[in-house]
Amino acid sequence: MRIGIVNDLPGIARLLQRIVTMDPTHQVVWMAHSGAEALERCARDTPDLILMDMMMPVMDGVETTRRIMISTPCAILIVTGSVRTTSTPVFEAMGYGALDAVDTPLLGDGALRERAGALLAKIATIGRLVSDKRQRRDVADPGNRAAARGSHARLVAIGASAGGPAALATLLRDLPEDFPAAIVVVQHVDQQFAVGMASWLNQSTALAVRVAAEDDRPVAGLVLLAATNDHLAMKTPDRVGYIADPVDYAYRPSVDVFFHSACRLWRGDVVGVLLTGMGRDGALGLKALRDRGHYTIAQDQATSAVYGMPKAAASIGAAVDVLPAGDIGARLLEVTRKG
Repeated sequence: MRIGIVNDLPGIARLLQRIVTMDPTHQVVWMAHSGAEALERCARDTPDLILMDMMMPVMDGVETTRRIMISTPCAILIVTGSVRTTSTPVFEAMGYGALDAVDTPLLGDGALRERAGALLAKIATIGRLVSDKRQRRDVADPGNRAAARGSHARLVAIGASAGGPAALATLLRDLPEDFPAAIVVVQHVDQQFAVGMASWLNQSTALAVRVAAEDDRPVAGLVLLAATNDHLAMKTPDRVGYIADPVDYAYRPSVDVFFHSACRLWRGDVVGVLLTGMGRDGALGLKALRDRGHYTIAQDQATSAVYGMPKAAASIGAAVDVLPAGDIGARLLEVTRKG
């Protein structure tokens, strides 16, 4: 994979170069020491992946990410000193299309590969998405149709990836405190900053947002956010929990896994929503929901930071409606109140 590095500290940039080239399949095609330089280099030679610093003078990583995703879009992994302490700009950058974030490996003694383990794992995961060589495991509904949809409880199931935080904030901003449905969100986000994302989203909505715990019950007025590197799923008709399988998915948690489990077990109406993101995760699950008679929405291309997941859903007829991010909240309010 061809990788660009953006970091204003030469020592850190060289460290990242050493880490990247530990894998002979990776090549560092350029290094930039400012946001402006990154824009110029990316325009001349767009790599497969950019390792993006957050805290840079003049043009920070958020603005650099925004401009790159407009002019020369490519996969971006945020590499910053501490994801936890810079959570707000991290989520803003993800809102513009960055795929994920990881702490910069610490300088010091010990094996470099061990200190860089988290970063190397992120690069490998994004590499599978970029090359599209990962084996896609079909997690379609295994045929359990026994659960009756006899109650009137409603569930809004939302999946998102790159660009998702901003789209989610926009969507949730339009929902009132008395929104008449439970909401569960599966955003491709590492467990180390899921709590920070829940807190960040709480600033955008009248609803309560928190991470989903094992055996949680989705209820109206509450937004549950997937919060571990395992998959969030309905384990019973009214309880969620975490499962390890399928183990071969490039992203954990998987939107498809949750959509299929909701389709199989939730006894009321489900509204499936698939937002911006890279890849195809969620498309098959959204199709399963529509085939079961549930209402489904995909975000449109114009407002998607990365038009991958919703495009895949639209291409297989999984979405009843394709809507701009700014219209989805109002539509959810309309359909959940009308039934």
